[in-house]
Amino acid sequence: MSTHAALDDHGRSGALSVPTPAVHTLLTAGLAAIICAIAFVADGGLNLNRTTPAELGMVLGGSAAVCGALLLAPRRERLWGIGPLALLLALAVLTALSITWAASPSEAWNETNRTLAYAAVFAAAVALAHSVPGRWSAVVGAITLSAVAISAYAVLTKVFPGALNPDEVYARLREPFGYWNSVGLAAALGVPGCLWLGTRRGGHQALNALAYPALGLLVLTMLLSFSRGAVLAAAIGAAFWIATVPRRLRAAAVLVAGVAGGGLIAAWAFSQGALTDDRVPVDLRNQAGLQLGLLLVVMLGLLALLGLGVGFARAARAPSPLMRDRAGVALLVALALIPVGGLVALSLGDRGLSGSISARWKQLTDPSAPLPRNDNSRLTAAGSVRARYWDEALQIFRDNPGVGVGAGGYAIVRKRYRTADPAVRQAHGYVVQTLADLGLAGLAVSLALLAAWLASAARATGLRPRDRRRPYTPERIGLLTLFAVVLVFGVHSAIDWTWFVPANAAVALLAAGWIAGRGPLAARERDERAPRPAGSGLSERLRAGFGERPRAVGAATVALVALATAWAVWQPLRADTLSQDALATLDTGNGDAARRQAQQAHDINPLSLDPLYTLSTVEAAAGRNSAARRALEQAVRLQPANPDPWLRLAEFELNTLKRPRVAMTAIRPALYLDPRSSDAVAVFLAAQRQTTAP
Repeated sequence: MSTHAALDDHGRSGALSVPTPAVHTLLTAGLAAIICAIAFVADGGLNLNRTTPAELGMVLGGSAAVCGALLLAPRRERLWGIGPLALLLALAVLTALSITWAASPSEAWNETNRTLAYAAVFAAAVALAHSVPGRWSAVVGAITLSAVAISAYAVLTKVFPGALNPDEVYARLREPFGYWNSVGLAAALGVPGCLWLGTRRGGHQALNALAYPALGLLVLTMLLSFSRGAVLAAAIGAAFWIATVPRRLRAAAVLVAGVAGGGLIAAWAFSQGALTDDRVPVDLRNQAGLQLGLLLVVMLGLLALLGLGVGFARAARAPSPLMRDRAGVALLVALALIPVGGLVALSLGDRGLSGSISARWKQLTDPSAPLPRNDNSRLTAAGSVRARYWDEALQIFRDNPGVGVGAGGYAIVRKRYRTADPAVRQAHGYVVQTLADLGLAGLAVSLALLAAWLASAARATGLRPRDRRRPYTPERIGLLTLFAVVLVFGVHSAIDWTWFVPANAAVALLAAGWIAGRGPLAARERDERAPRPAGSGLSERLRAGFGERPRAVGAATVALVALATAWAVWQPLRADTLSQDALATLDTGNGDAARRQAQQAHDINPLSLDPLYTLSTVEAAAGRNSAARRALEQAVRLQPANPDPWLRLAEFELNTLKRPRVAMTAIRPALYLDPRSSDAVAVFLAAQRQTTAP
């Protein structure tokens, strides 16, 4: 490969700007492996046992990257990205402060840990952009590779259900997250990278050709997850990329081929009941999965051959500038005609255009509207359960407008307003969730963070009007690709709860942090033209970094803060584990040891209800009913806005202490806080019968 081709592939910015192929490949694979590990370890982000190890890894890994940057980054370099990072940390501080007023202080602690872990990922990306800026293509490649790997695993659970997912009862793809929309989003996040890979001028032609089958696999994954939000977000991200990157003819070839290949396989799958119906026996799923696997192999092979053919044809005879311009205009017109076609289809319906739009809008926004079926027909349906969740979140916000009900409080307080679905924990939308949990204060910090990041991203990618005529260098196109990744996540998280899914959020934060840390486009162009200073290699920079006291002290401070943060992140899981161990110890008959374990769990996490519930169970098993009741009363005082401790106290009064009148008093707050609770209603009726019995 020529020097020009190498620079076109990897860019030239700062020290270490042209990595060797082996180092570049290892870095790409390593970052992709980390993202995949977060996906498989953290699952959907709702289980403390799964999310805590991932958060610990993000905190410690992010701090290591920041420490390295403090020692490696060029001297006297302006700290680009510090503004958005400070505002993200401010959001974490507000989340932590909400523990003092939260409806569920323990959930607020968990959300603080999550936000700090996310801030660590963002800080790591900013730091890496400063210390090894030439590795931007490894970041783009890692995001794309991880999306393909996660999508491949998700589809393989359909191809080999007996081996990979025998107990699955739903047709929608939902592994490795346990949530179908996260699977769809993971695939959508890889779409901009496929467009980048398939349109590169440099790099190995065989590698570039893999963009075609990769995009086909991503499209198939989104469709088999039945995720409308993922399809919408991917379409917006692709449209942004095509509108801002002058590689439209090549992008059109990748996009059309990938959508056609993935769409055709999905259309066949939609005709197979064993692949699209819920609760299908595993033997039928195995038979249909093998057919899907064969078609998938054929599709991937044909798309790979097509990619190679397009690449060789382009190399043999490049299209003229006039042809590229015409193709770009045609592609933009075709994209613009998609919504026009939708409007035409609506106008031809029985209700006409206005009636159809009105009906679809009602289905979308009416909390009482019928919900779509859980099959592929929902891809074209307008109805959604989100209208119900958003309505509940806005009711909570109206009653608590300033600072909300505390981070994580939506799941508790919504029971007062709910009409169904008692187990829902998120409002399925970042804005409404923030309004409910943190009120106007949380929204203000979030908007300030968004504005600061957009300003830094516009400078780095050349989206400001003054920069639009600057040359489209490989790095600029790479940063626009990362911008499209962030846009995909932003669109999706606005209509779903994927902010709480660590792997989905980590990809967006990695991309966003790298963009924020790169600085203005014009400044980078000046740096690239400047000669590389002597002594700017890795070993020289490490010696210089350790030799400068401020840098060494800064790195040590970051390390200490990271260790303290990791300790705080670990405590809720530590307390939960001890609480479960106490119940296991109680089963062995050792009540004294179980009591000590439960009390220790409460001491570790005094904000959680579970250790108090466990302590009450242990005390009741020992016949210490007064102590058991005191533990439940303490739980009520800890979370008075939560109906669950009131319900448990009422059940204890009714069933253990045999005091129905006291139980009636205790159950009334539970009924007020959750009027639709069947358990609370049952306790109330039982207590009422015993109270009025002769």
